[in-house]
Amino acid sequence: MQKVRGLIKASHFIPTLIVSTIAFVFGAYYWWEGPAYVIAFTVFTGQLVVGWSNDLYDFADDQKHQRQNKPLVSGLISQKYLRSWLTFMVAFSFLANILGPLGIRGGLLYWLGIGFGVAYNFYFKFTVLSPLPYACAFAILPSCVAISQSITPPTWMWLGGALLGCAAHFINVIKDMDQDRESDIRGLPQQLGRRGSITVAIGLIALAIVVIYIF
Repeated sequence: MQKVRGLIKASHFIPTLIVSTIAFVFGAYYWWEGPAYVIAFTVFTGQLVVGWSNDLYDFADDQKHQRQNKPLVSGLISQKYLRSWLTFMVAFSFLANILGPLGIRGGLLYWLGIGFGVAYNFYFKFTVLSPLPYACAFAILPSCVAISQSITPPTWMWLGGALLGCAAHFINVIKDMDQDRESDIRGLPQQLGRRGSITVAIGLIALAIVVIYIF
């Protein structure tokens, strides 16, 4: 059970669950509840790839800041164990998504979003372009479900998703901003500071609401 708890914690479980729930809602809207559960599961597996790769890449930095809530730092699981599961999950999730209700087009599009998430972990979070992967991934999430039913995603869906994704990025960074700066992580939120990030996040959420309402 210790290793299972470690894998769950390394997955960034709450954000992963939120994303999977969003996938279920759109799956139920464009399909029905049966396929929606499958879509939520396949999306969940993709989020595991993003979360686990993040914890592996950040291990040294998490040790430096003594983040005992991280399972690799606390010793719940080892790097080797997590890396083995990550290797398996990459292949499993890719196949599950393209062979599931999302189909080849929707599944490949969703995996493009996963690619953006992993790219953020390894590169974008160090640059002023740090919001870009969030914008793309949040725009892709609902859109891939629509595309799985050969429906062109409406403007409100992908544009509203992109704006909310950027807002989520600014909000998510706030809690660790000081430690990020010590580690030379200089994404756009870190450069704007807490007050600037909160202001931008509120503005993005408001703009997203306007976009969803208008379109």
